[in-house]
Amino acid sequence: MEETFDVLNSNGGFTGQTATRYECHSKGLWHRAIVVFIVSSDGQRVLLQKRSKTKKLWPNMWDVAVGGHVDAGEFSYQAALRETKEELNVELQPQDLIHIGSSTSENLEGDIINRHFNDYFVTHLDLDPTKITLQSEEVQEVKWINIDEFENFLTNDSNSITDKPICWDYYLHYLKYLH
Repeated sequence: MEETFDVLNSNGGFTGQTATRYECHSKGLWHRAIVVFIVSSDGQRVLLQKRSKTKKLWPNMWDVAVGGHVDAGEFSYQAALRETKEELNVELQPQDLIHIGSSTSENLEGDIINRHFNDYFVTHLDLDPTKITLQSEEVQEVKWINIDEFENFLTNDSNSITDKPICWDYYLHYLKYLH
């Protein structure tokens, strides 16, 4: 069964309508998405995921640790918990998440018109990438990258990362806040 999302107006308010993923992406309907940044407990490394090669948007590209849509009737923090469990098989509690901000984003690629209201969350965890059970339809690999290398990675490897400049800016801003 295809996912269904709450359709939002251009200000992020609920319209009372829902639509499938396909309808949202083919008609450019605004809907909500989440991002979970995973930072090591010492604040020195960030976890990245490599998207599955079967993804419609940005296949085989490096991305944030967890990202996904907010289902109809769901709140962003619930989606962040659900998506982390689905993609990485890591169970978080609401108190594990720090909400650090929100933004809008629009990505147009091929026949996909992706209009999101994004909520950004951070959690601090120490995970062994070799022991994480990945959702293969979504994620093919995860890795830690040292924060000293992270900004350089975003600049110099821009052809291998997702085209989410606002998202990456939030990540960098949070890391600067830590240090």
